[in-house]
Amino acid sequence: MDLLKIAASQLGTKEISGSEDNPQIVKYAEESGIIGITNDEIAWCSTFVNWVAKKAGLQSSGSAAARSWTNIGIAVKDPKPGDIVVFWREDPLSWKGHVGFFTGFNKDASIVYCLGGNQSNAVNITGYDAKKVLSYRRISQVDTISIPQPTLKRRDKGNEVIKLQKLLNFLGYNCGDVDGDFGPKTENALKLFQANNQLTVDGIYTSETLNPVESLLQS
Repeated sequence: MDLLKIAASQLGTKEISGSEDNPQIVKYAEESGIIGITNDEIAWCSTFVNWVAKKAGLQSSGSAAARSWTNIGIAVKDPKPGDIVVFWREDPLSWKGHVGFFTGFNKDASIVYCLGGNQSNAVNITGYDAKKVLSYRRISQVDTISIPQPTLKRRDKGNEVIKLQKLLNFLGYNCGDVDGDFGPKTENALKLFQANNQLTVDGIYTSETLNPVESLLQS
């Protein structure tokens, strides 16, 4: 089912004031596997985007944090309806943000229209200042995770590096965009994985890495 159709089917869903909670908003978190969202008072814009993306069989961030989407999918300069748009709130360097689905611009592109949740406590389409956009992201179908063949190291390129980057991101070790280029982000993510799994911390993917990788994927 089309991503925007799924999102639009929820238009009008809104928080219930007082002690009562809208069960649909709580369900967004439950069905997305996001913990900590137990009522409709907790910020739920990212939870809504995760729910829609999962329903559409697309990549999701698995996080209630709006800025978690800056590492999902690929960055685009020419957003199309249905792309993810991430905004900053209060300050560009703050942890706070907002996320929703891009639907279009106004005539001079100063306003970005966004279909999202937790917009004035509801699912609706709202215009936001284009100057507050952190990133436009294009998400795709969830990829099958493959185990790359060793050995891989800094400055390597190609399909095996793509497999490694997808694997690291899937396991929660953020290496940024999947571009097939083994750069510093991939190296640092791999080092963190190695440190957390009592491996030699050298940023080089070798056969030593295969056992913990296979164990984690099986679990």
